[in-house]
Order: sequence, then C-alpha cells, then structure tokens
Amino acid sequence: MELVLHYSLIPSFAIILMLSFLERRASRSKIDGKLHLLNGRFGIVIPLDFVGTYSNRWSFGFAFGATANKIMFLFSEGYLPLRVPQWAQALVLLIGGTEVGLSYFPFFACLSTEFRITGSVLGFFYTFTWFIITIINIVQCPHGQVMGDYEKIIFYWPSLICLVFLLGRFALMFVKALRIRLKMDVSSQENHFLEVHQAQHVKRLLRKPPERQAQKSWFQRKVYEWDPCFQFPGRMIGTSALALICLYIFIVIEFYIYKEFSQELKILEQRFEELVDYRNGSEVLPPAVLKLKEFINVTQGVWIFTTFAASLTCVSYVFHILACYRKHMKRLWAGEKHFLPLRSREPTSSQSVAAIARYSGWQIAYILWGYLVIHVVQCLFGISIMYSFVLPIQHGQGLEVAKGLGIGILTVGIGRGLMILQIKIAARFFLQPKILPDDKQKPLALNNRKAFHNFNYFLFFYNVLLGLGACLFRLLCSVLLGTWLIARIDRTIMQKGYEAADIGFNTWVGMIFMDHYHTNPTLLSFCHILLAGTTEKKLQKSTQYCSFNNTSEPRVSTRARARWLLFYTLLNNPRLTELRKPNVQSGTSAVPQNPCV
Repeated sequence: MELVLHYSLIPSFAIILMLSFLERRASRSKIDGKLHLLNGRFGIVIPLDFVGTYSNRWSFGFAFGATANKIMFLFSEGYLPLRVPQWAQALVLLIGGTEVGLSYFPFFACLSTEFRITGSVLGFFYTFTWFIITIINIVQCPHGQVMGDYEKIIFYWPSLICLVFLLGRFALMFVKALRIRLKMDVSSQENHFLEVHQAQHVKRLLRKPPERQAQKSWFQRKVYEWDPCFQFPGRMIGTSALALICLYIFIVIEFYIYKEFSQELKILEQRFEELVDYRNGSEVLPPAVLKLKEFINVTQGVWIFTTFAASLTCVSYVFHILACYRKHMKRLWAGEKHFLPLRSREPTSSQSVAAIARYSGWQIAYILWGYLVIHVVQCLFGISIMYSFVLPIQHGQGLEVAKGLGIGILTVGIGRGLMILQIKIAARFFLQPKILPDDKQKPLALNNRKAFHNFNYFLFFYNVLLGLGACLFRLLCSVLLGTWLIARIDRTIMQKGYEAADIGFNTWVGMIFMDHYHTNPTLLSFCHILLAGTTEKKLQKSTQYCSFNNTSEPRVSTRARARWLLFYTLLNNPRLTELRKPNVQSGTSAVPQNPCV
C-alpha cells in the first residue's frame, strides 16, 4: 500500500489542478495581464473550512474516517518515506504526513467545491479507485504478520464503509447538480453569511422567556439535551468520527499484542512444568508454577474486563467533549469567562490560530494515549483488588480479609470522625453567637480564647500524624484523577496556577476562542444586517426608478421607526429603562415614565 500511496499523488495533483483551474482568484496579479487565457483562474483550493463549516458535516466526517488507517500508520511511526538519522525523524514524519494529506486531499476538495458536477465526478472516480485498490489488497492477502488471520479485514472494514458512504454522497451530489443544471430543481447550496440555526439562536435571545419551563426527561437532565439552535462545526464532527475509528484500530492492535504476550507466558508455564517433571516432583518449584498459573489467569481476566471499561470510558469522553464544547461556546457567547483559569481568559490571536490547527490531531492523540494510560492503571488497580480480596477469599482466608478490611475502615473512620469532631467543637465552643437569627453560620470571631489555645496545643501532635494520612490521600486522589482525565483535552489536570503548563488545555482554550470570535451568532447577525442594508442601499441607488420602489408600503420616517423599535424593546425588557441616560434638558435623574422619551 505504500507504493499505491506514492502513485496516488499523480491523480491527486491532477484533480487539484483541475479544481484550481475552475476557481477564480479574488485579486488579479501581473501574470494575468501577460497571459490573458488565465483570466484570474488557478485559485487556491481549500479542502475544508475548519472554522465555520456547517454543511456536509457528516460527509467530511466519513472522509476523515477513510484516512484512519494511514493516520494510525503515522501514529505508530511506521511510515518513513526517507531513511534519516534518529534526530531528523520528526522532519520525515512531517513529510510523510504531508504526503498522506495530499493523497486524500481530493476527498475533501471535491466535497467542498462550488462546481458540483465536476467535483462529484472527480470525487466519485477517485473514491472508487481507492475502494477497488483496498478490496484487491484485502482479497489478495487477507492475513497479516501482526495479527494473523483476517488482519486486513479487521483493520480496513471501517475505511471501506467510509468509502462506500462517500461513493453514495458523490453520486447524490451529481444527481442534484445535474437536476439544477437542467433547471428541474432549485439550487439550495447557497453560501449564507448567517446560518439558519444561528439566526434562530438570536431570535430566541430576543424573545421573552416562557414563565413555565417544559418538563425535561431524565436523559435530558442527566445526559444530553438537543438544542435546535446549535450545530457542531464540521471540524468537530470529523475529529470525533476519526477519533472513534482510530480508537477501534488501537484497541485491536493492543488486544493482539496482549494475546502474543499471554502466549509467551503460557510457553514459560509449560517450561516450568517440564522442569518440575524432570526433577521428579521436587517441592521447591510446584508453588512457583501454581503462582505463575494463577498470575496468568488473573491478568487475562482483569485485562479483558478493563479493556471494555477503558474503551467505554474513552468513547464516552469523545461524546462528552462535544457536550463540553457546546457548553463552553454558549458561555462565551453570553460573555462568561469565569469557568476558565485567570491566565487563559485572554489568549493571544496567534495562539488561537495555531490552536485551531493543532486541535484535531491533538484530540485524537490524547484519546489514544489516554486509553492506554487508563487501561494500564485500571489493570493494575484490578490486579491489586484480586490479590487483596478475591484470591484470599478463594483460598479460604476470607476471615482474615474481613478482619483486615474492618480494621482499615475503622481506622479511617476514627480519623475522619476526629476531624469532624474538631469542626463541631470549634463551632460549639470557640465561635461567638450569630449576629442575627437568620444567619446561616456564626461569625468568624473567637470566643473562649484560653480554651482555644489549649485545644490547639494538645491536638498539634496528633494532627502531625493525621496530616501524614491526609497527604497520602491527596497523592492518591491526584494520581487517580490525573490518569482518569488524561484523555480530556477540554479539562486541565494541573493545579491552580500551573494551567499554563498544560499545552493540551491551552490548545482547547485557543480553539474555542477562535470559534467564538468567528461563529458568534449575535456578531454574525449584526454583520448580516449591516451587509443586507448596504446591499439594499446600493441596489436602490443603482436603480433608475428608485423612487418607485416599495410603493405599496406606507412611508414612515426614520425617527418614528426608531421610537417605535425603542418602545417595543423597552416594553419587553423593562430593566433596560434603568440603564438609559437621564433627561438632560429636564435636569432630573429619575427614569422617565414614558420609555419612548
């Protein structure tokens, strides 16, 4: 397939040149004056608008899914087009990534081009070629050296499904474009500056909220609530689809690696048994052989169980990150930034632009590495539980386990109880009474100072030992939470004040700020109104009989219209009257009775 990847650059460049020939450049250059045949052609072809694409989102998602196998090949650093020293491998990987990007560029360019007939035809044939090559590669050699039987089928079936979807999408694009060309249908593929869901969001903001909220189901309250006035951009859909497919491939590879490792352990076990038989039943080695068998069985069971647990965790993270993206974007639209660390509330423009370029790749890498870390930690935790509780109970040591567990719980309970007792004593004896009966708690004012100083002195020595256990508990919580949230790029795992060291979280913050500044519905609505008004004025000025326009509508003065809109706004938002400037002519600072004044 590497040779096919190299040769696929030839048709890829040809398709890019054809689409570039159809594109018109916004500004003319000197070469256009010399070569009149160019006429502004050979514009820049974009594969995907990573900022504000809301059309063909699932098509772009499947196009990303078709690249999953090559992405995993790059992730494993198995594709090195050039042989260079170790220190230059980063540059070679950049070259390899660029080659993969050029090879799959026509998928995205044909989906996003405005020339639907040409893009659909070229995209269909290019996708069909890749589909046939993949099928031939699977049929000729379905097995592999890493996983053995049906390796390529297990690896390539998600990409095949994505290619089939793209074939259907390009065929549908061709039929629709042909019907529009033959004037059998009306074109709906217009580039709108303001999307429909963004306009609906602004309309909802201007409406008066209902007095009674609709009752929500358990799924809407606890899991997810669909919002018709919000859509995820194509970048987020494509990243999520590619992350899920890459996660599947990564889990399959990990499972087969563990299978090989377990087979090596079984071979080691058989050699131990042969050694025991050779020594004619010596009493030294049989316990070791039994412990090795027990360890292999425990590890296999725990590893398989934690594989499902870690997989479900990372899959839920992919969808949870989408939910957090919507929640963070809505907060930014409302002007709320308190959910972000103080140093991350004003990222620089260059950081935001670089962050949106890094986000998709980093999100996939965080999910894959996060799965591996979570799986290893869960496996170690499960083995410790097996050897601490389950195996002793199976060996008839359940009473000792219950005794040790009871002593541990009692020790922790007494320590926790003494901490709570200190709080109760401080509230009862060492604080002054409430100032008002309705106060929730007593004021922070000491009472019985002499008793308080003796209380501190005698508990000082005990709190040293108690603090040791609290410190270990803090370390355990930090390790567990850090490993559990390592795949969450939308949440920092650093302590407060050290968030700047988390470059993954900084990438997330820069990305949402980039989307906030370029896809804010209120800002886009305002710009849309300005552009629509400017276009209407230019149209009226260019019309020879502009005075005859809108003869059916009565003429309304601009001042009367502004007063009516002001009255309507203040009537629906009474609190805005408090923010209006006072009437300077009357010399009073009171709010006027009539909101139109």
